[in-house]
Amino acid sequence: MLTLDVAPPRAVPAGRRPHAVVIGSGFGGLAAAVRLGARGYRVSVLERLAQPGGRARVHRQDGFTFDAGPTIVTAPFLFEELWALCGRTLAEDVTLVPMRPFYRIRFHDGASIDVSGDAEAMRAAVERLAPGEGGAYDRFMAASDEICRIGFEQLGHVPFGRAADMLRIAPDLLRLGGHRSVYGLVSRFFRDERLRTVFSFHPLLIGGSPFRASAIYCLIAALERRWGVHSAMGGTGRLVQGLVRLIEGQGGRVRCNATVSRILVEEGTARGVELADGTRIPAALVVSNADSAWTALNLLPASARGWRERRLARAHSSMGLFVWYFGTRRTYPDLPHHTILLGPRYRGLLADIFVRKVLAEDFSLYLHRPTATDPGLAPPGCDAFYVLSPVPNLAGGQDWAALAEPYRQRIAAHLEATVLPGLSRALATSRVTTPCDFRDDLLAHRGSGFGLEPILTQSAYFRPHNRSGSVRHLYLVGAGTHPGAGLPGVLSSSKILDRVVPDAAVFA
Repeated sequence: MLTLDVAPPRAVPAGRRPHAVVIGSGFGGLAAAVRLGARGYRVSVLERLAQPGGRARVHRQDGFTFDAGPTIVTAPFLFEELWALCGRTLAEDVTLVPMRPFYRIRFHDGASIDVSGDAEAMRAAVERLAPGEGGAYDRFMAASDEICRIGFEQLGHVPFGRAADMLRIAPDLLRLGGHRSVYGLVSRFFRDERLRTVFSFHPLLIGGSPFRASAIYCLIAALERRWGVHSAMGGTGRLVQGLVRLIEGQGGRVRCNATVSRILVEEGTARGVELADGTRIPAALVVSNADSAWTALNLLPASARGWRERRLARAHSSMGLFVWYFGTRRTYPDLPHHTILLGPRYRGLLADIFVRKVLAEDFSLYLHRPTATDPGLAPPGCDAFYVLSPVPNLAGGQDWAALAEPYRQRIAAHLEATVLPGLSRALATSRVTTPCDFRDDLLAHRGSGFGLEPILTQSAYFRPHNRSGSVRHLYLVGAGTHPGAGLPGVLSSSKILDRVVPDAAVFA
């Protein structure tokens, strides 16, 4: 059984608590603030938007509640650790409900498979889809378990600040097939192309292509089966609200509508931040949960940029996201909480998105129906949805001002023809997010949905480091740094701070 890895708070006199500033209130920033508060820091979280959460903010419209970003929790113990640091339990503030099934995958021909953590049920489902391949499921999951044990449990919260750190894990990386792609490793176990899709799509959840992401990300299947897939009652925003209360209970503050214009650097050391209105906020240390590229290019002086323009120009950003939030005046009780609708192409579509960066005529979709679990997120007799389509990031040059509505209509027509009959007549409310919104609202480089693409040469040591190599007392958390995107990744990035940030007593 996993035990919570929670260090006791450091005793620092209340009047001598050093000040730490956290830029951005995504899950990485909020978790970092809780961990710093538990170690004796007085923490200020500065958020440029009108509400906390970053990608996890909430849209409320016409009586419907929509999570803007993350919708599932796959490593709840990482949240439980944060509550334990404050002497509380997660269950006191947030109710997590396990998903059964985790999600339904619907193929273009109408066939489907329900994915769950029940090994026997999964083996039978695999056999129904591809007779003779049930044993392949067991062999793949054994490999996924081993990758998860090393890649997530042992290394997910370990900093990679030196080349020696990467060399140390190189033998395990090769042994586990990390030099292969996710699709390449999965194909060693399954012959059926549909099963290869089912067990290789997971990198898309963190911004990567299964044909380009390192096979290390095969760990996601084991992570889901071991700790489950959960939904927060009231929406993921409840987790954001709960973390804000924890920070305030520690004596910290979360301040919205506060845009940081630059990090103050003196003699190579972060000394605080300056806001857009000219206000200067001194601090003993600064943690940036802003996009790592934005931090490097816009918040630091040119002399202190670790990731310079030429390196970012060569870097591969994750894909963009087109998200349509909508509510219906009726319910669709046959639909589960999570449905993945696959298009007619897999490899070709992903090449269009990640390599050619063209907006294809076809698409694959992730359909989220939170009211399947929590009807209170919509008015009585209604359903709330969001549907997400991976698309090229802004390096593709698409004019989303012109494309957004036609693209939404194409998606709506496809949903109406497949899993949401009568959608056009039942539509009650609607809003759209495109890669331009990620650029403008979240300051995401190239409008990408998940920061840097999770390929081997942009992972671990090759990703922006959690401790800045060019500015002392500057730290990075969130999707754009190690270990990467997704709730387990960004929460683990904050956990790394326990290893790299000096104790508060150093500054007191």
